[in-house]
Amino acid sequence: MGYSSGIVTLLAINCIASLGVSLFTGFTGIYTLGHAGYMVIGAYTAAILTVQFHLHFVLAIIAGGLLAMICAYLIGLPTLKLVGDYYTIASLGLGEAIRLIIENWESVTRGARGYPGIDNYTTLPVVLAFFLVMTFGMFYLVNSRYGRAFKACRDDYVAASLLGFNTARCRVLSLAISGFYCGVAGALLAGFISFIQPVMFDMAKSTELVSVVVLGGLGSMSGCLIGTAILTLVTEIFRPISKYRMLIYGLVLVLVMILRPEGLMGTNELTPDYLKKHFGLGKKTAKEGK
Repeated sequence: MGYSSGIVTLLAINCIASLGVSLFTGFTGIYTLGHAGYMVIGAYTAAILTVQFHLHFVLAIIAGGLLAMICAYLIGLPTLKLVGDYYTIASLGLGEAIRLIIENWESVTRGARGYPGIDNYTTLPVVLAFFLVMTFGMFYLVNSRYGRAFKACRDDYVAASLLGFNTARCRVLSLAISGFYCGVAGALLAGFISFIQPVMFDMAKSTELVSVVVLGGLGSMSGCLIGTAILTLVTEIFRPISKYRMLIYGLVLVLVMILRPEGLMGTNELTPDYLKKHFGLGKKTAKEGK
């Protein structure tokens, strides 16, 4: 795989993970610092299934996503009774707990030494196929009645409960779906780099996922994808000056937050109407041309 293809593959993987975090943080309104824990579950599940049990990689990727989804659901049942910053703190501890369990379960995961020998199954066509299907599915979800329920929970949790929304169920469902997306992204990442370690999925990775969502705009899937693209490309472009790369990464975030506090897209989606309104793109109608 060439350098350019590798960048596109990595970008698509990051986009899948950020879509999941955007659903939970941007559309349900719950900040999280532990979603890298679901990525590590997906990565190790796919790695073990393909290396030790010789399962087809597509089934292994889906299995990684499903196991992460189940774990997210079980974690969400007791923890999502917490609100505000309390859940954010809890998610940080849970994400680190998942990583440490995998790091110390040496008989299965090889511990901190990492898991080598993973088949390089994440080719560009494979990752693009997963990206397109899962992006379409996410846009469909946020525009469905479930998406409206998630937004109601975000805008006013108490009012949504009074209007008849099962807010507790909505929050757990949102976490489970976001866990599935992160699990699939982790499984694809394992097949891309062919070697994984628990340290790759630490708090810094969770913070990065939240950062791209905030950068793109809370409540905008298009913004989430744009933010992921910008920060992924910034990270790669400045890789030769690795000492200052994260400084530039942070500078980009700070500048966007100063100039666009609501994020690049706010709550808008990148629709033809939006492009026409802000950039003058699109054909004028006969009525507008008069």
